[in-house]
Amino acid sequence: MLTLRKSAERGRTKLDWLDSRHSFSFGDYHDAAHMGFGPLRAINEDRVIAGGGFPPHDHRDMEIVTYVIDGALAHQDSLGSKGVLNKGEIQRMSAGAGITHSEFNASPDAPVHFLQIWFSPSKEGAEPSYEQKGIDPGTVADRLARVAAPDPRANEVRLDQDAEIWLAVLSANEEVVHPIEDGRRAWLQIARGIVTAGPHRLVAGDGLAVTDETALAIRAHEPAEILLFDMA
Repeated sequence: MLTLRKSAERGRTKLDWLDSRHSFSFGDYHDAAHMGFGPLRAINEDRVIAGGGFPPHDHRDMEIVTYVIDGALAHQDSLGSKGVLNKGEIQRMSAGAGITHSEFNASPDAPVHFLQIWFSPSKEGAEPSYEQKGIDPGTVADRLARVAAPDPRANEVRLDQDAEIWLAVLSANEEVVHPIEDGRRAWLQIARGIVTAGPHRLVAGDGLAVTDETALAIRAHEPAEILLFDMA
């Protein structure tokens, strides 16, 4: 079964420095019909103006993955991690027993546009940790490549959950197919462009819940950037 989550129907948080769209209930946005999808608890599409950002705040017991669509995001946390996340990189922070961090637009004159994805962890109270890795453009050009998993390879970040993140940057008219094993589900999120999946036409910001399917075929109608979450 394929269930479309339209971009325009998502929740929204609008501040003078932040425009955030929520695929699932988050913060002051509550929608009983969209509380999460399996272990996937949040997909927030954030746009932060130059000089803006999230001051130090606390998290616990959550796997938080950040993927930049455009711009650069500066990160600092209570573990001593400090750096800038650029387009073409992926960041994972396991909040575990507790972590404090801040995120700010790294540019003084350009906005930053990014996705922040939250998964519930497989166990609570774990030791907090952080990592950031580059994504080889060749591995995601017109094909799906895994970029996060509980058993990560060299260029993947680790998730403390039975979930994987796959990424593809597609040329117009290219198609990719992702097999879905029995007992698993998937969520497709469109970061950029227009694609077709099954009978659905998806544009940037749209999501697609995939259950009781053996595979998902995705065809780009123009250059597109997609993320696919494969979960127990």
